[in-house]
Amino acid sequence: MQTFQSPETAGEPDETESAGKTGEAESAGKTGNAIPPLSPGLYIVATPIGNLGDLSPRAARVLAGVSLIAAEDSRVTAKLLHHIGARVPMLAYHDHSDERVRQTLVARALQAPVALVSDAGTPLISDPGYKLVRDARAAGVNIVTIPGPCAAVAALTLAGLPTDRFLFAGFLPAKAAARATAIAELAAIRATLVLYESGPRLGASLAALATGLGDRPAAVAREISKRFEETVTGSLSELAARYAEAPPRGEIVITIAPPAPPAAADGATLDAALAMAMAGASLKSAVAEVTAALGLPRAAVYARALELRDGVAD
Repeated sequence: MQTFQSPETAGEPDETESAGKTGEAESAGKTGNAIPPLSPGLYIVATPIGNLGDLSPRAARVLAGVSLIAAEDSRVTAKLLHHIGARVPMLAYHDHSDERVRQTLVARALQAPVALVSDAGTPLISDPGYKLVRDARAAGVNIVTIPGPCAAVAALTLAGLPTDRFLFAGFLPAKAAARATAIAELAAIRATLVLYESGPRLGASLAALATGLGDRPAAVAREISKRFEETVTGSLSELAARYAEAPPRGEIVITIAPPAPPAAADGATLDAALAMAMAGASLKSAVAEVTAALGLPRAAVYARALELRDGVAD
């Protein structure tokens, strides 16, 4: 098991120590003579996940230039606005917001620029917002994304696990039975898994993942972009043991390696599986079923199924 701490973030301002400071983002946030006014629409603005220096100049300009900000927590967003030297009206928009709030925001976005932000990172990624975007699009609102920080993607770059295919699954359920069911649904997915978790639940979740997925390689990243950023790698059981009695603080992302490729099935196993599947389904369906079950190339399974159907001897 290995632990990595980022030296680059040491001494850089994070949200807790620079809420009252201004810098390059402040000049970017103030509307200068060369910055045209924003068109009406809904602007999906990614915000820092810890280090205020990660706010892009474009995001600062948009936040300073909109007529209204839909914020998950106005207290958090107020710190960000103070950092860029902007004052913009805010309206609370979170998981418990009802349809009337969405209608208000959609109507406003048809007439003036409106921004949507979450407390940290990219809105809609394990955060409220998809219903607002859905309703705004249906109403003909112009929708613009302002890309930026995302904890899930940042953790993938730190983990040293395959990134050509990954699945973001948000938070696991809190209750053990529901958590086990959710993990079972993820077990066969041939992709790196990305999960969010809280410190107090981390040890139990890692233990449940080791039980449900097998002891795969994994990484736990916390406090990404902040002063105490840390990434710990190891097997799921090693990580579960590490955090069982010492829950960490901060925002946490778990990344888990894909399942190992299945062992190649021998000819007898393939023939038996095809015979059983073809007894109760069409050739096409049987081939699909066996291909998925044995992890073999579809072309090879299909060719053998034709041979068996036509009685071709080996």
